[in-house]
Amino acid sequence: MKKLSKKQFTSFVRKVPKAEIHIHIEAVITLKSVKKLYAKRFGKEMSPEEEKSLFAYNDLKGFIDSFLKIQDMFIDVSDFDFVFEDFGKYLVNNGIKYCEAFFAPSAFVKKGFDYKAMVENFSKNIEKIKKEKGITIKLLTDVSRTFGLENAQANYAMFKECPNENIIGIGLGGNEAKGPCNLFGPVFEKARADGFHAVAHAGEDVGPESVWDAVKILGAERIGHGISSIQDESLMDYLREKQIPIECCPTSNIFTKKYVHKMEDHPIRAFFDKGLLVTVNTDDPVFFKTTLIDELYAVYTKLNFTEDEIKALIINSFKASFLSESEKKAFIDSVEESWKAISDIPSKA
Repeated sequence: MKKLSKKQFTSFVRKVPKAEIHIHIEAVITLKSVKKLYAKRFGKEMSPEEEKSLFAYNDLKGFIDSFLKIQDMFIDVSDFDFVFEDFGKYLVNNGIKYCEAFFAPSAFVKKGFDYKAMVENFSKNIEKIKKEKGITIKLLTDVSRTFGLENAQANYAMFKECPNENIIGIGLGGNEAKGPCNLFGPVFEKARADGFHAVAHAGEDVGPESVWDAVKILGAERIGHGISSIQDESLMDYLREKQIPIECCPTSNIFTKKYVHKMEDHPIRAFFDKGLLVTVNTDDPVFFKTTLIDELYAVYTKLNFTEDEIKALIINSFKASFLSESEKKAFIDSVEESWKAISDIPSKA
């Protein structure tokens, strides 16, 4: 069957309700807003050379360094208004109705930001997006492996001291090689005992042993990236049997160049064919110049996913979310209904 053009695919898929469950809020901010933050922080315009340098990286460490540079441009809590204004537009443009996103507090707390004030700002903006755009956002606090166990414990303590219905659990992101999953067991054990959700980036920059540690030691309910799982058949069998979701971020993995150098080699195709619960996500849209629709189109064209398999990937993101079972069913039903309503794709797109 002839593949849809990018225009046809985008027109069609944008109308289908979607979820995204692996995205970092600081990396949804647009370049325009980054330049505003820069001017506010340094009292001058960002030069073309500085802009180019900011987005010049060829591995995970380089990307994290750039991520931290953008975080450093924030000078007060109100700067997050820029983030959520761009976030809302991104969600609307991609037809995303539900999103679970990461927030990394470490760099901001080190700058002197008040965690409670940040949470209050987030809630204000999340409620505004829900009221104005009908989109639900939930956050996961990234306790961060980059700065060590003590910092992660401090982040969790702040998280627990400031309960909020919009922040539903913790995640582990950052430099995977520097901060292996097995160091953070105490934080995750406490979070799970306290009734919070727990997810972890693993298998992005380290082998399958990192994924094993994430599920066995951390008790992670989902795996962020997880691409090195392809190296271990027993691990893939385990993930399939337990239906532990993998949050695949194809373009991100190509940019960081650890295990994947081109889209055609991404293991999401093999994961899907083996029956793993895989989802498609962007990770950091502004850094990787992508959107959720772009990611879906990439796997559609480069990895030969059919239209029905694209629908399955969209449904998987709702299945893998932390929505209640009734909420999942309602969203999945809406996907099926919208898909059926525009099922004659070429003529409707």
